[in-house]
Amino acid sequence: MSLRRLDLNLFRVFEVVFKHRSVNEASKELGVTPSAVSHALARLRQALGDELFIYREAGMEPTARALELAPGVCDGLGRIKEAINARPFIPSESTRIFRISATDYTTATILTSLVARLAKVAPQIDLRIFPCNRTDVIRHLDDGRMDLVIGWFDGLPDRMRRATLMVEKESIVVRRGHPLTEGAVTKERLLAFPYIVVELTGSEDQGVDGFLDDRGVWRRTWIDRLLIETSEEERDAVAHVAVSLPHYAAVPQMLQTTDMVATLPERLARQAVESGSVAILDLPYEPLTVPVEIIWHYRADQDAGLRWLMDELIDITRTT
Repeated sequence: MSLRRLDLNLFRVFEVVFKHRSVNEASKELGVTPSAVSHALARLRQALGDELFIYREAGMEPTARALELAPGVCDGLGRIKEAINARPFIPSESTRIFRISATDYTTATILTSLVARLAKVAPQIDLRIFPCNRTDVIRHLDDGRMDLVIGWFDGLPDRMRRATLMVEKESIVVRRGHPLTEGAVTKERLLAFPYIVVELTGSEDQGVDGFLDDRGVWRRTWIDRLLIETSEEERDAVAHVAVSLPHYAAVPQMLQTTDMVATLPERLARQAVESGSVAILDLPYEPLTVPVEIIWHYRADQDAGLRWLMDELIDITRTT
């Protein structure tokens, strides 16, 4: 097929339908009628020899060929848009909207400081924060629905870029007055109490060493060395996980009314201690450390606005 014979506007229609999974929603974004969108799709289907999207009750389901085309199409259109709209990025004048996927932990410990900084240096910039416990955040980066993801990752596709914001370590927390706050803390004593565990994907199916394999993207699902590192001799001594949550916010409140034990990232644990709700225990072993990273798509490497935002995030974590 010759590209010269293909209307490139059809790929813009493809991009928006792929984004919304809906002809009606695509027509609203494009400012045309639904029939015009359907007609454009019909032309693209004929040109490419594939259905591209199949009507389902849940919306327009992309075919395997559409899923294969999407990253390249979105990347190419994004580069064209950047070339046309290229201009110096001035934070104080920008009205851009940044879309970030983050856990409640990184929102509380990092993004609250970012919001305060933006209010001073870039008051017209808006943030849209989305949960990071979804298993499709990488696809959203591919589709351009997200600009950044903040989280804990191991393996990533080559098309993704990464930068470390900070290195976090685990802290074990209990309610004030808990039996473990008296006397030496040993692994045996820790294992005698039920646990609250935060699994960021909300899944019970854990991968190797606390990572979940999400179609080749290895994502850490919890920080808890006591539970994910157990020797062969200790297989019978496993902590009882009484509560599993997809977020951190409720953990301190749950601890206050029970004798449960929880592992929190150190920064979040110290915030809870300052509020007077929990106590941090001395660990009977070296704490597990985890890099907290920013993930973005390689097509944004030349995005001056996004690079500025990432520099602000890195600076915040170095000064707080």
